[in-house]
Amino acid sequence: MTDVFGFVLLALAVIPAVLVPMNLSVLRRTPRAHPRPDTLVSILIPARNEADNIGPALDAALGTRGVPVEILVMDDGSTDATASIVRAYAKRDPRVRLLTAPPLEEGWTGKVHACHHLAEAARGTHLLFVDADVRLEATGAARLAGHAQATDASLVSAVPRQVMVSLGELLTVPSINLLLLGYLPMAFMRLSRDPGLGAACGQLMLVEREAYRASGGHAAIRSLIHDGIQLARLFRRKGFMTDLVPGETLASCRMYAGFQEAWSGFAKNAHEGMATPAGLPVWTLLLVGGHVLPFALLPFAPTLPILLAALLSLGARAAVTVSVRENLLSIPLHPFTTLVGLAIQWSVLLRIGRSRRA
Repeated sequence: MTDVFGFVLLALAVIPAVLVPMNLSVLRRTPRAHPRPDTLVSILIPARNEADNIGPALDAALGTRGVPVEILVMDDGSTDATASIVRAYAKRDPRVRLLTAPPLEEGWTGKVHACHHLAEAARGTHLLFVDADVRLEATGAARLAGHAQATDASLVSAVPRQVMVSLGELLTVPSINLLLLGYLPMAFMRLSRDPGLGAACGQLMLVEREAYRASGGHAAIRSLIHDGIQLARLFRRKGFMTDLVPGETLASCRMYAGFQEAWSGFAKNAHEGMATPAGLPVWTLLLVGGHVLPFALLPFAPTLPILLAALLSLGARAAVTVSVRENLLSIPLHPFTTLVGLAIQWSVLLRIGRSRRA
């Protein structure tokens, strides 16, 4: 019986162990292309109380090379110095514009509402939605636009290099890249317009302006939060191709400053991702079986299948960590990171369940 269970865990560990190197190979072969001369990228930054972040974000965006840019910041009800900082930048550089978000309309979520109005004010051929905590590399915007034009992808996204400092960040943030690289078959994603294969990272997402408007853009997902996943699926439903490219050399981002902030941040849009009654039990089986139980059982049942499952799981985590340039300390924390990620998802799902019964 133990051997059968061990082989089940081994089979679950094999899935990401096979997909990770396949996906990394696909991403490494992503060609670089220069944007066309008539390209203008509108860098769009929604900002609410981002006084600590907005200056460095603007410095990075203004350092863009290889493509002309305009930079629009939407002050979305900030009570700190966000607006005054942007205003000072706008006085020094005409590429920067400060916008003030109109009152939130019924049925809209905050960031989606701000992004919609940013897109309405933009003049670019391509719109690059960037969070205020993202630091664009000098050629990031040009490479995203060039790739979109060379591949006819109407939406191109990437996960920036994730900067993690505290233990709380190391226990939460690494799940992003593991799930993408370990469970999304990127070769199929690039061949098919199936909405189920649509994925994007809202931190760094470039769209072609006309396709954005034809699809309905953020207005079509106004009641949702996770605009990365939702826009990618929307574009594909409307017949437009989307793509993911390596992001570690395009931008960097420190999402959260600690465990509580990270938990709240991931919980906010969990119900639009894994935390569904049908999906979360399946994800729990895949992740606990492939990434937690092999380590938990190894001291008590050190059979060959369980040992191999643990090695494959850790190897997949290490390959992802090194390739996307994350903090190496996340590797030995891998089974704990998996458990924390699932705990966030289950806490959201159970809370939703209680709310509906009430």
